[in-house]
Amino acid sequence: MGFIDEIKARAKAEKKVIVLPETEDERTYKAAETVLKEGIAELILVGSEEEIEKNKGTYDITGAAIVDPAKSDKTEAYIAKLVELRQKKGMTEEQARELLLNNYLYYGVMMVKMGDADGMVSGACHSTADTLRPCLQILKTKPGTKLVSAFFLMVVPDCDMGADGTFIFGDAGLEQNPDPEKLANIALSSAESFKVLTGKEPIVAMLSHSTKGSAKHADVDKVVEATKIAHELAPELKLDGELQLDAAIVPEVGASKAPGSEVAGHANVLIFPDLDAGNIGYKLVQRLGKAEAYGPLTQGIAAPVNDLSRGCSAEDIVGVVAITAVQAQAE
Repeated sequence: MGFIDEIKARAKAEKKVIVLPETEDERTYKAAETVLKEGIAELILVGSEEEIEKNKGTYDITGAAIVDPAKSDKTEAYIAKLVELRQKKGMTEEQARELLLNNYLYYGVMMVKMGDADGMVSGACHSTADTLRPCLQILKTKPGTKLVSAFFLMVVPDCDMGADGTFIFGDAGLEQNPDPEKLANIALSSAESFKVLTGKEPIVAMLSHSTKGSAKHADVDKVVEATKIAHELAPELKLDGELQLDAAIVPEVGASKAPGSEVAGHANVLIFPDLDAGNIGYKLVQRLGKAEAYGPLTQGIAAPVNDLSRGCSAEDIVGVVAITAVQAQAE
């Protein structure tokens, strides 16, 4: 059984309610048909019955709940709650009403906030900023977490490195140039995400162009400091750095470049020093290594809301719905 099939099986075992707010996009309906047919999750589609009937085409979405913000008896409570949450920022009842009736991403996040859904998946036709803005304004960060970050779950075919070819790459989608403290927190969140999604022990490599002092530069110093902070915050975690990529995942290279390290050569969670490195790295592995790349998935938000690449396929949406459901189980 492949990794995403295992995730789907776990999602089916304890069904969660996931919101899909992008009902203007055909991929949403194709994905919804598969999710419902396979029994991966219960779905809520946000929009009027008329527009959903027009947009769904020939896809069978029988079983999905359709929630029209203009007609739902819960909308007034959502408006009142949004005003309460954002009143210090000047939110009025009129502004909240306008936002919730016309921006389905905000409505979907309010459903999660009010306990009417367990998670949300969006981003097929919205930017990461548009997807995350209502999350940060309404759901805010998870208790004990200092920042929201993003990761990609990478599944590399015919690969004996990582966890049988499964890795987490962080942050490869959101935090542009994290300082040492942020980088350390990204590492801890990514380790937790790996454990939740795979059930296996995270082995975390703090990546650099240097291994154990082989190069001197301020960029290397940042990774060294982040490694120190991460050790202080989670001394029980298998985490080491700074490590070059080959030293992190190839056993013989790790043994040569970082002898004595329990991480070198065995890492399954790869923490990149900045967004440039992370984004380039995941795309290289996806395109040249033919890897499945799920993400950018978010971590650190108080409830599971996940972003999609705007170039995603319907199959990608199905996979992220399953991942979001498993994250909701862990909550």
